Amino acid sequence: MNKTSANTAIRKAEMQDAAALKTCIEKAYAPVRLKLSDLPDVSAGIEEDIAGNEVFIAETDGCTAGCAILSFDGSRAHLSNIAVDPDFKGQGIGTALIGAVEATARAKEVLVIHLATHVSMPENVALYSRLGWLETQRTGNKVLMEKSL
Repeated sequence: MNKTSANTAIRKAEMQDAAALKTCIEKAYAPVRLKLSDLPDVSAGIEEDIAGNEVFIAETDGCTAGCAILSFDGSRAHLSNIAVDPDFKGQGIGTALIGAVEATARAKEVLVIHLATHVSMPENVALYSRLGWLETQRTGNKVLMEKSL
């Protein structure tokens, strides 16, 4: 379990966390959904993700504050979703979740993690860049990024 502050812990999600994770993801993306009509259903399939991928949950004072979903393909990994409840924005939860994702990928001897974010979410690109991710391509509305471990 990773700590982000005295009141926040990151752990692997379990099936009983699915409803709380869906709510967190929906709250996190609600402001973005208003401006991005092409955003996919980002909370769909959370049960399948918990069963088949590495899903992390950040909890602050017993509340679900954020989550991240990491999938693996051989020596590569894909950060398919990261979300922070707007009520917990600015507390380092996103950074801590990315740290947990990277640590897990390193432990599995993954060489590179990939992600895609939306071109209309420049704050995401800035955060990832600050954490050492490199932009590799822009295609349509997607910004593709990667980080070598």
